[in-house]
Amino acid sequence: MKKILIIRFSSIGDIVLTTPVVRALKTQQDCELHFLTKEKFSIVLGASPYIDKIHTFHDKLEEVIPALRKEAFDFVVDLHKNIRSFQIKRALKRPSASFPKANTEKWLMVRFKINHLPKEHLVDRYFQAVQSLGVKNDGKGLDYFIPEKDFVDLEQYPLLKKKPFVAFVIGGRHFTKIFPAAKAASVISRLKQPVVLLGGKEDHEAGEEIKRLCSHEQVLNACGKLNLHQSSSLLRQSGLVITNDTGLMHIAAAFKKPIISIWGNTIPEFGMYPYEPGEENKVVISQVKNLKCRPCTKIGYSKCPKKHFRCMIDQDEDFIVREAERLLAL
Repeated sequence: MKKILIIRFSSIGDIVLTTPVVRALKTQQDCELHFLTKEKFSIVLGASPYIDKIHTFHDKLEEVIPALRKEAFDFVVDLHKNIRSFQIKRALKRPSASFPKANTEKWLMVRFKINHLPKEHLVDRYFQAVQSLGVKNDGKGLDYFIPEKDFVDLEQYPLLKKKPFVAFVIGGRHFTKIFPAAKAASVISRLKQPVVLLGGKEDHEAGEEIKRLCSHEQVLNACGKLNLHQSSSLLRQSGLVITNDTGLMHIAAAFKKPIISIWGNTIPEFGMYPYEPGEENKVVISQVKNLKCRPCTKIGYSKCPKKHFRCMIDQDEDFIVREAERLLAL
């Protein structure tokens, strides 16, 4: 194989989960490796030393298909597996392979609570798409590369110079995957370490609410003040990451950080929990078990369909604080 294209359109976390395949392909095949994704997500892979060229589009596939045809790829690795990725493969007419997406199994679990979900992490299922090439998982986990210009010097944040500080990722794409502000403040108030709140511009107000509710004075609200790489730089320098199920969770896993991952309406069994092979003792899952309504969707909702939001309201704050203390002592 001389030239290989990987397809994964979105989102931040899903793209980070492709990085073991990216690294294995490049190092085991010594190929020219290209990656196709949406323009707004190209930042995730922009600094990767394993990718020779990133192709992007804003909205329509027609924006990028002519350029892809000119590349004359030898093989296409489809790690998205939807109608649009099928359109790309049909347009290129090159040999290709994909992975078991388990949509039917997820539907059965959401709709009827029948669990036929694969026992493998999504990363391991991704590797089935390159099995025919003889590429194997090297077991080194995820990658995330930060450009030097985006390294955050803690001299800018005197509060965080007292290590180890805790990075608390408060954002998320869906309301039902976000730990409530009052509960986050309750947890933070019982921690002894400085805490930095991470998220996007849309999370800044929630960050301010958490600060107001906290009895803990050592809280920095960085939501909306940093780009993705800069937020990732703070994750890498933290002693512990407490996080919703979101993209920064997977970036923290790429740095092999101790992680407390908080799960609401979705479940880790979907295969997208923090991936730290060989260091599973550093990953803690916080979830409310035995809720008959959970999971209520494989993605998330803008509000709880049952109106009680017990999957987050009933989260055990004592457990989170206790595990935070344990992980910080590792």
